Amino acid sequence: MKEYRKRIADDILARKLEGKGAVLIEGPKWCGKTTTAEQIAQSVLYMDDPEKKEQNITMSELSPGRLLKGETPRLIDEWQLAPKLWDAIRFEVDHRGEMGQFLLTGSAVPPDTKDITHSGTGRFTWLTMRPMTLFESGESTGDVSLKELFEEKNEIDGASSMDIERLAFSVCRGGWPQAIGMRDEIALDQAYDYYEAVVHSDINRADNIRKDPERVTRLMRSYARNQGSQVPNTVIAQDTAGNSEGAVNQETVASYLSALRKIFVVEDMPAWNPNLRSKTAIRSADTRYYIDPSIATAALGVGPEDLLSDLKTFGFLFETLCVRDLRVYAEAINGSVYHYRDRDGLECDTVIHLRNGKYGLTEIKLGGDRLIEEGAAALRTLQSKIDTTKMKAPSFLMVLTGTGDYAYRRSDGVCVVPIGCLKN
Repeated sequence: MKEYRKRIADDILARKLEGKGAVLIEGPKWCGKTTTAEQIAQSVLYMDDPEKKEQNITMSELSPGRLLKGETPRLIDEWQLAPKLWDAIRFEVDHRGEMGQFLLTGSAVPPDTKDITHSGTGRFTWLTMRPMTLFESGESTGDVSLKELFEEKNEIDGASSMDIERLAFSVCRGGWPQAIGMRDEIALDQAYDYYEAVVHSDINRADNIRKDPERVTRLMRSYARNQGSQVPNTVIAQDTAGNSEGAVNQETVASYLSALRKIFVVEDMPAWNPNLRSKTAIRSADTRYYIDPSIATAALGVGPEDLLSDLKTFGFLFETLCVRDLRVYAEAINGSVYHYRDRDGLECDTVIHLRNGKYGLTEIKLGGDRLIEEGAAALRTLQSKIDTTKMKAPSFLMVLTGTGDYAYRRSDGVCVVPIGCLKN
């Protein structure tokens, strides 16, 4: 049996179980939801066990309470196969009057919620798991802590051991736990296998509607080409128009993307709206991202060597990797990740905003002095626009890089941090 690698979600899950009767762990297939939940569960019901699946679903209709008996926390894996369990768990939580009773895991939102009559407010809390960060996979040294950046310490010190070749490999392999530690060639296959499963099967589970694999392929390739942008569905539809059979119209794009969200393949980033000194109009469209960069590389059919020979594409997909990691790190410190873009063309790749009102501004650059300087200039410009009489000043300005051996603070106060030494 493969040794369990500690996940950042472990501590979040333990905290959430202390405060609610049930925790719903959501996320894409293969990201480690069930394995993480098993570390803390005292009893388990595998709803999709082939030998018991039909029996379990029938029992959820006839006597759902029987499926909930067992030592707590009780794990209900792939609970969405029997949506009626939701209300049964809510009822049990109410009547037991104790915290930490149930763990639910699911790699898809239930396609039919007619059997769910209660929102779960006050009884359930949610935890989104994503593929592994570089720190969780052991590729980041973790010398620089995002939490400590928010504490606004003057000292910043860290070293990264990742070279550009390994970074390209990490983008293409992704953070799938199953791939970590495998021989490189076999590890790269895992992302392609995941992508093929989405195209031919998993996307149909979202709404139980059969979709044309050729159209899904074209849409996912277009979406991969548009990572880190705010393109509308009309542009993606036009981008797929290679032939009449494979073309995807705007309505189909919307329905397919909705299905991909339900199975946690895409996770777009909302816009950040600060108080500004000027009346600059802020663009509010979401930024497009896959939940892991390896899905994009698989959709494009590219590998590490392709990225090394096309640094522009490499830069876009490196951004997706950084966004994945920042989302995980931010959630561990009660934060969320946004983007900023205004009509004057000023952008900030990520704004990490904490529940207590603190925030940090981050530009993502693959590397090189010129790109770092561009990122620092953009951060300083945005900082100067923020009305600090109405909101806090940013806790830090950071250029997050792919290359570079060391983390340091520039004379203008901007932090330069390689992704290979960052942690939560």
